[in-house]
Amino acid sequence: MSIPIFTDEVDTKGGWHGAQLSDAFAKRDVEAVFVSLRDCVIDLSLQSPHIQIPHFDESPKIAFVRGIAGGTLQQITTRLNVLHMLKMQGVLIYNDAKAIERTVDKAMTSFLLHQAAIQTPQTWVCESRLIAHEIIQTQQVNAKSPLIIKPLFGSQGHGVRLINKPLPLPMDQYVDGVFYLQKMVKSTHDYRVFVIDNQAIAAMRRRGESWLHNVALGAECEAVDDAEVNHLAEQAAKVVDIAYCGVDIIRDENGVLYVLEVNSIPAWRGLQSVVKIDIAQVLVDDCLKRL
Repeated sequence: MSIPIFTDEVDTKGGWHGAQLSDAFAKRDVEAVFVSLRDCVIDLSLQSPHIQIPHFDESPKIAFVRGIAGGTLQQITTRLNVLHMLKMQGVLIYNDAKAIERTVDKAMTSFLLHQAAIQTPQTWVCESRLIAHEIIQTQQVNAKSPLIIKPLFGSQGHGVRLINKPLPLPMDQYVDGVFYLQKMVKSTHDYRVFVIDNQAIAAMRRRGESWLHNVALGAECEAVDDAEVNHLAEQAAKVVDIAYCGVDIIRDENGVLYVLEVNSIPAWRGLQSVVKIDIAQVLVDDCLKRL
């Protein structure tokens, strides 16, 4: 059996993560083919709708989503539509488009967590710079903790900034017209928990040189097995209804745990370097089990 791995790194065959997945699929006699969603075609010229996937004459049984290339709103919508349409035609999408949409948008993730009474930092989302300034000034007067600003769509800590400079806030590529403001949770470290099928299979503690603790920014990793952290990550995964994810959690100075983010296309290279379990193989086996 052959399956497509949708990735934005086709030229490098999915990079390190692609190689890990390809080897894991090969151990189960499945050939992985790296494809970009931008190269797929929605063909509605025939009697039945058909999604043309490069290197596949017929629709595959499974498609693994490892990356979606950035683009305009129309391009992203089309790429997600390809995933939606394939699922409607009976293809198992891992993770599916609905789960990706819920988690790639930090505002929706925060909303779902908050609605489910899962602790997440106080958050405000708006398009008005004036309102954003009012929120910042109110919090600076009434709260001891500063605010941070994050890209609504972003990963690996890029564009995450502490608001410690005089207003006005910049309207730059990271803001892109939407202000996502969040109360900073002070801590010397945070956690990344990898959850598959609502089970925490591996976790690490991350310590950065600054208040940011992303591995991509140089944070040090250490394997941990904290039942409370793992349980919270599993709860978060259930709330967003996702097959697998990376959950970022932080513990404040009073010992209270908060879910920061739920990542639907998580990296695991840093985590794999400190744990013995073969994460890619567990992912692949869970994916194939769902058939």
